[in-house]
Amino acid sequence: RVLIANNGIAAVKCMRSIRRWAYEIFGNNHAIFFVCMVTPEDLKASAEYIKMADKYVMVPGGSNNYNYANVEVILDVALRTDVQAVWAGWGHASENPRLPEVLVENNIVFIGPPAQAMRALGDKIASSIVAQTAAVPTLPWNGADLTIPGGESLPPGAIITVPPELYDEGCIEDATKGVEAARRIGFPVMIKASEGGGGKGIRRCDEEEDFPMMFRQVQLEVPGSPIFIMKLATNVRHLEVQLLADKYGNAISLFGRDCSIQRRHQKIIEEAPAGIADPSVFVEMEKAAVRLAKMV
Repeated sequence: RVLIANNGIAAVKCMRSIRRWAYEIFGNNHAIFFVCMVTPEDLKASAEYIKMADKYVMVPGGSNNYNYANVEVILDVALRTDVQAVWAGWGHASENPRLPEVLVENNIVFIGPPAQAMRALGDKIASSIVAQTAAVPTLPWNGADLTIPGGESLPPGAIITVPPELYDEGCIEDATKGVEAARRIGFPVMIKASEGGGGKGIRRCDEEEDFPMMFRQVQLEVPGSPIFIMKLATNVRHLEVQLLADKYGNAISLFGRDCSIQRRHQKIIEEAPAGIADPSVFVEMEKAAVRLAKMV
């Protein structure tokens, strides 16, 4: 029994893929019992994923904070329906480390990365420091010289964390320090909120005189988030490496995709494979991504 803590095309793709796999392996495409969460809005729209589920449970409507992104609601549904695992897909609560934590505490499997991996890579400043420790190339930024002491020699399975004092070194506290960092890096730069996302908490700054205003805008968009400064990469493509990893420390690359077609810093079209990249360069990207995954 698996709870799908998502809706729309994410839920459809999950059930469709697993049922195809179940038929190939067990000769029964309903070997896995799917429970779905459904809001009044999804029910009214007669969403396709509801028809595909073996069972659905009503949850509060409105913003996703009341349903698909609410860890307490997901846990409650999982316990009431006696599922063995939860799949959160992408978006909503899928990147909230609290979700795998509470599920594991209740002996429920989270189909996705563990909480420590989310914490290490979910925060942009921490993930940059971890990446540098794993010898992954990064763009110039105000913390480009920061690495975790002894991090590169941790034994397999060890939990890597960024010490608070090291993390603080990667943060820009005010616009004055930000301007100093931007001068070192060289304009144009990107002012980024470490906890930003979805096009929020990010500003391009081409001139020093515009920096204080841009910095303030980032602060207002993502209140309380640490901020860092990174060199703007021009005339480039947005390429991603897709990974598959397990709880035993194994990780492999499933090749990649080109996500360069964007609007307001959000992806619109994803093209796979990433044919624009030189094969030898992309192989190095894959190796770096696997190193990073194994470290966390």
